[in-house]
Amino acid sequence: MMAENADAEIDRLPVDLLAHIFLLLPSFTDLAQASSVCGKWRQGVKQSLARKECLSFAGWKMDDDSTARLVAHAYSLKELDISRSRWGCQITDDGLNRVSLAKCISNLTSISLWGMTGITDKGVIQLVSKATSLQHLNVGGTFITDESLFAIANSCPHLKVSYLTIVLWSCRHVTESGLFFLVNKCHKLESINVWGMRVPVDCLIALLTISPALQIKPEGVHLNVETVPLWPIH
Repeated sequence: MMAENADAEIDRLPVDLLAHIFLLLPSFTDLAQASSVCGKWRQGVKQSLARKECLSFAGWKMDDDSTARLVAHAYSLKELDISRSRWGCQITDDGLNRVSLAKCISNLTSISLWGMTGITDKGVIQLVSKATSLQHLNVGGTFITDESLFAIANSCPHLKVSYLTIVLWSCRHVTESGLFFLVNKCHKLESINVWGMRVPVDCLIALLTISPALQIKPEGVHLNVETVPLWPIH
């Protein structure tokens, strides 16, 4: 009898209150289970996603369909982390293309694609071209090439923000040409992380001759602009 009364009390909760409760759930598994209870709960889950400003898939085995579907409902989203933090993550360029169509993309200030080996320049370029409010981009541990940096640099003049930080951690297919193009064109670039890249120190020093205020990380890299000739810029 008490269980029946408890069920009745839950049924009386308005959708807005259910949405607030679901907003506190960090687990997408729990949200999926809640969404399958009934139509009212499903609406509450949708409303909770619409209110989220930060969305992270860290630790979850995601695919293109589930990722695009969740992001599509997150109208207020500002920070999106779809890094690969679990073996078996199956997000591809198709998933990034579908995510780029979500209404929230132009309002995103932070995007992390760290370690996503299933994506290429094609998906990154499509996503970045729509993120006009971007302040932080993490593409470390991916197989992107200079093509992605060219696209980021070309998007910089259209950004609605005054600064941009980029993480290129261990992006072994990015070369000096891509870095020079980026730093030359993107005057909003404030910080760049080049840890693990195959880039000589004199190249990094030359980047500072182009943009002296640029922060090159990791901070343990000691650069002296005055002792090294300028890198040729074409």
